[in-house]
Amino acid sequence: MLSGPRTRLPASVAPAAVLAAALLSSFARCSLPGRGDPVASVLSPYFGTKTRYEDVNPWLLVDPVAPRRDPELLAGTCTPVQLVALIRHGTRYPTTKQIRKLRQLQGLLRTRGPGDRGGGVGAALVEWPLWYDDWMDGQLVEKGRQDMRQLALRLAALFPDLFSRENYGRLRLVTSSKHRCVDSSAAFLQGLWQHCHPGLPPPDVSDMECDPPRINDKLMRFFDHCEKFLTDVERNESALYHVEAFKTGPEMQKILNKVAATLQVPVSSLNADLVQVAFFTCSFDLAIKGVHSPWCDVFDVDDAKVLEYLNDLKQYWKRSYGYTINSRSSCTLFQDIFLHLDKAVEQKQRSQPISSPVILQFGHAETLLPLLSLMGYFKDKEPLTAYNFKEQAHRKFRSGHIVPYASNLIFVLYHCENAKTPQEEFQVQMLLNEKVLPLAHSQETVALYEDLKNHYKDILQSCQTSKECNLPKVNITSDEL
Repeated sequence: MLSGPRTRLPASVAPAAVLAAALLSSFARCSLPGRGDPVASVLSPYFGTKTRYEDVNPWLLVDPVAPRRDPELLAGTCTPVQLVALIRHGTRYPTTKQIRKLRQLQGLLRTRGPGDRGGGVGAALVEWPLWYDDWMDGQLVEKGRQDMRQLALRLAALFPDLFSRENYGRLRLVTSSKHRCVDSSAAFLQGLWQHCHPGLPPPDVSDMECDPPRINDKLMRFFDHCEKFLTDVERNESALYHVEAFKTGPEMQKILNKVAATLQVPVSSLNADLVQVAFFTCSFDLAIKGVHSPWCDVFDVDDAKVLEYLNDLKQYWKRSYGYTINSRSSCTLFQDIFLHLDKAVEQKQRSQPISSPVILQFGHAETLLPLLSLMGYFKDKEPLTAYNFKEQAHRKFRSGHIVPYASNLIFVLYHCENAKTPQEEFQVQMLLNEKVLPLAHSQETVALYEDLKNHYKDILQSCQTSKECNLPKVNITSDEL
């Protein structure tokens, strides 16, 4: 990993070269000193998309490489024949935008008058080192590589026949062009190599006996290629009305007053964005360094619930049920998953070997949330708004529980030997973050493959990204002179 700034990769960059550099870099550099015992925080359940994976799966705090087999997983005469996984990148640095806001906040603390320099959290934060730098800009950290290596080891142990040494050469990997995703795919390959070749250091990615990951932003960053989403949501100032309204609402105003008093700064010098970046800095220090920093002492659980809701509002209106285009823009990715499953079914029916037993796709929280929404998951009866915070206390849509760092949505296709009918021969289960995900429409933990396809028939047959994402043409006529 280079120690200076990094830029986004163009699609023309050779993926093999990119991945080779990423893989070698993970040995050449560790982002931070060694971590001690995992640190817990009462605020951890409320960090939204900045949540550590182990806070969603607490057993990993005890043993991060031990697989935990969900008792609902199919067994017996049903054998997994293909696995398609959509994986969010591991733990990352803050973005440059977040780092600059943090710098602004720390500058505010240092301008306090001499009479304000007593003890307390504010004084501790003045002395707390600001170790984030602009070049970090959302890059994967060493903990993020560890997230990926350990996930690979657990999945390989959970599905040993699919992740066998014989299948290693038939792995298929796709990644977003963002470095944190490219580096995540390389680290995942390290974990698989460790599983298949215990004790042997991983070679260059080009010598790993498998196809190198391919960069495909149209699949993994579909939102960047959807003009209707970009125009109606991403670039539309009014699209996040409820987010902006909540920032100035009574719940956030109460926190602004409290934080101003705690830090001993004028409340007029704070805003919701600065308070939120302070909260996220607590999460970054915890996730990256494994430390409980003074930023965590600024907030209590009640504050955390409000700040989590602010983050969830943004995810809801920009990536989920807020607007139909948020989820419909992901239909090509959904169809791509089923194309892989269809091909595996067809090959199995013809008694042919499955050409791609394992397909791994590395993307973002913004990749998974729209897809899960498209499938009908985590939908509350009432939409999240700026005005129903209390009513949404027990909401299903909590982004930190759905898409923490290293989150993963996995489709497992089974072939059942003793099926009574041809329809029962192929069955599917889904896992979210290594736990069986009941079907959104039936709450069953397993579906006949044909039944699942039939339920999502509209998406599979009618959802065309080109049509969904096209803006309506406006006829402009001018009077003749």
